[in-house]
Amino acid sequence: MRVELPRRSLHRMWLPGLLLMLFALGLLGGCSERHPGPAENLTLRAPRTVIWKDFLGVNAHFLWFAPEVYRQQMERLRALGLQWVRIDLHWDRIEPEQGRFRWDVLDPLMQQVQANDLQAEVYLVGSARYASSAPVDAPNPDQYPPRDPAQYAQVLAQLAARYPQVAAWQVWNEPNLPSFWYPREDPAAYGRLLLASIQALHQAAPARQVVLGGMAYYSQMPTRGKALMIEALGKGGLFALNTVIAYHPYSLQPEGDDPAARDFIQRAQQGHRSLRAAGVKQIWADEWGWSSYAGPKEEQPIIGERGQADYLLRRLALMSALDYDRIFLFALSDLDERASVRDRSYGLLDRNATPKPAYAALARFLAITGARLEPDDPPDVQAPRIGLISIGWRRADGHRLWMFWAQQPTELRLHGIAAASLLDPLDGGHRELKAAAGGLAVPVATRLQILEWR
Repeated sequence: MRVELPRRSLHRMWLPGLLLMLFALGLLGGCSERHPGPAENLTLRAPRTVIWKDFLGVNAHFLWFAPEVYRQQMERLRALGLQWVRIDLHWDRIEPEQGRFRWDVLDPLMQQVQANDLQAEVYLVGSARYASSAPVDAPNPDQYPPRDPAQYAQVLAQLAARYPQVAAWQVWNEPNLPSFWYPREDPAAYGRLLLASIQALHQAAPARQVVLGGMAYYSQMPTRGKALMIEALGKGGLFALNTVIAYHPYSLQPEGDDPAARDFIQRAQQGHRSLRAAGVKQIWADEWGWSSYAGPKEEQPIIGERGQADYLLRRLALMSALDYDRIFLFALSDLDERASVRDRSYGLLDRNATPKPAYAALARFLAITGARLEPDDPPDVQAPRIGLISIGWRRADGHRLWMFWAQQPTELRLHGIAAASLLDPLDGGHRELKAAAGGLAVPVATRLQILEWR
């Protein structure tokens, strides 16, 4: 049996047009101004080793599916060599009446998570009707916060005690958006909910991580101008609570909303420096991704299944080098008509757990990199300004990898490398390259390619 979820429950809200314009102009967070032509060439060096099964997870909406389907989804995830899942629990659906929990649905799911050796981050969102602060006649009581934070904290602690195999518990989801915190986002009120939950979880599951409610984008609060909820919570003592800081860096393209400014990269670099300076030990991006929907258009440009795979690979390469401790792709599987047209198609798998091109591209990428990567320098490239992005790695077997792409296709000459393999995880291409008198000729494309050599 499945828990029926309302259509609005997964709606991906993109910020209002004005805020997106501010993103593009770089007026939020100190991003650069818009540049004509391609961006400057950029080399990134990862701050630490990446072990994919610990670093990369997926959002999995298991309760949308019958058990026989979500078991197939888990098998597909394990086939990638991954183990982390972020699971949504909607309070109003798992406790439809006070004290009556849907253990008949939750217990089999959690047993399968444990049987498949999956590591779970679980979040509880959406007030139960009996606990909601909504007016009596409100059509959407689940979208209001609870009247009493202690009631929510008690339920979260009860879940944590019943499911000790869950590795991390997240307090709400995207409380910086009014759609998840009616009638208006309120950092002080969310702070009270967070503190009550931390105290309850420390009693019920002291060894488990507590995660800040994943903030949409960079935690901007749409009705409060440019204010950031993470900053407001930090002023209230958030960084002394030793919680995982989590946010959802959606953008129009892998490099950001403005490819010339590369605002995603700039925001991650600037924001993470500030968070680390404040003593934050764990930074997670626990939602990011693109839909492969065919239209009609709903904010996100229509990029299709191949575009989804291309964007996924480029963003994954970037995030592996940008000081994230863990990231969760949105999402493991497509959804049915209960979701909006766009929201139905974010999956690596279709509704029947059949792999889409994004799944195949990710599988090829992980096969090329192996399970573990060590930071390394990329080749010394003398290139014109083509918007080149370069990331160097060393594989566990000692082979060196250069991940690269550019805004303008071209051919570059590398010196000091006699022979290499040019690998294309998007399409599965494989070319053997040998150096000539002018060096090793390497074609550069707008999609991610990987050069491998000893």
